[in-house]
Amino acid sequence: MASLNIFSSSIAVGKSTSSLPSPSLFPSNHKPRAARYTPYSASKTSLRLANGHHRGNSELRWKPSSTSPTATVVALVNPQSLKVMISGAPASGKGTQCELIKEKYGLVHISAGDLLREEIAAGTENGRQAKEFMEKGMLVPNEIVVTMVKERLLQPDAEKHGWLLDGYPRSLSQAMALENLSIQPDIFIVLDVSDEILVERVVGRRLDPVTGRIYHLKYSPPENEEVAARLTQRFDDTEEKVKLRLQTHYQNVESVLSIYEAVTFKVNGNAPKEDVFAQIDKALSSVIDKATEIDSSTAAGMAQ
Repeated sequence: MASLNIFSSSIAVGKSTSSLPSPSLFPSNHKPRAARYTPYSASKTSLRLANGHHRGNSELRWKPSSTSPTATVVALVNPQSLKVMISGAPASGKGTQCELIKEKYGLVHISAGDLLREEIAAGTENGRQAKEFMEKGMLVPNEIVVTMVKERLLQPDAEKHGWLLDGYPRSLSQAMALENLSIQPDIFIVLDVSDEILVERVVGRRLDPVTGRIYHLKYSPPENEEVAARLTQRFDDTEEKVKLRLQTHYQNVESVLSIYEAVTFKVNGNAPKEDVFAQIDKALSSVIDKATEIDSSTAAGMAQ
């Protein structure tokens, strides 16, 4: 997969770039009477990171009203409710990185795959249909998943603390469904790992049905024989099925990235997990720091 440019210091509008309007655009005696935050839309304006480092996320859009001098301020992200999507092929390390992100930033971790597996384990009709698609290495239809994801993202804990959406969306139609629901990330993290390593990681992966912990026979073996004896292999973690899943992943990933290109941060997932997280941590911290600066400068402007 080709590397993507990520977050430049300019603000892209269509194919052109522009900077924030200067105060001279407004009358000298003008003071905004009100300001409000509205959700960030990557499809209208965008920010990029260049060379894997955060440069920009300082977007504000001023919309003078035709009926009054009041301006609308649009901020990229509320520092208290960061919205993150993380993507990657099966066994690219999303689970590990999600745990590290959740631990440091307190985001609500939401995995579409886990939501589906809960339905499968419960034997629901949605679960039965989902299993049929997953066993064939195919994507589960949107109508089964998107409502489930939307309802979870809108629960109070996710709205208050921010969310980390793990492994979803996986297709253009899924991404568009979220866009239509005004569900958009502040940053879209992509873990890029070679196919050889991916297959090895999947085939050796085992699940502890008691604790829910994931082990790997080579890289993270169980701590004792008792645990080893109860480990199971997920039905979709065979070499045959992972190759089908990889094929499906590559067929869909580029179209998904076309939706989130403006906020995409691509990481070399072949690196040790600590190094991968260091890059992600820097990007997330920069998003929050810049958003805090925006909030502070906006408040100062309102007070004048």
